[in-house]
Amino acid sequence: MSPASSPIDPSIAGELETALQARREGREGRARVCARRAAGLAARAYLARQGYPMDRVSAFDALQQLHRLAGLPEPAETLLEHLTRRVDSQFSLPQEVDLLADARQLADLLR
Repeated sequence: MSPASSPIDPSIAGELETALQARREGREGRARVCARRAAGLAARAYLARQGYPMDRVSAFDALQQLHRLAGLPEPAETLLEHLTRRVDSQFSLPQEVDLLADARQLADLLR
C-alpha cells in the first residue's frame, strides 16, 4: 500500500462528508451506508491499481474482495472486518465499531 501522500479522492471525501452529515442528523443507518460506500470506493480503486477487474463491482463487493486478499497489514484486516460486518436484528453494530472512522482510516491506508 502506498503512503498517504496524495489527497483523498473527491468521491470518497464526498461520501464521508455525507456520512458525517447523516450522523449529525441522527440517521446512523444512512451514515453507515455512506461510510461503507466510501470505503468500497477506496477498495475498488486500490484493487484496480493492483490489476483486478473492477467493472460492475459494487462497493461492498470490493470490500469483500479486498478482505479475501492475503498479506494486508493488520489495521486493514480489522477495518475490513468492521466494514463488512452485518448489523444485528436491531440494526446495530457493536458499540466499539465506528464505520465512519474505519472508512476514513481504510481510505488513508489504501492511497
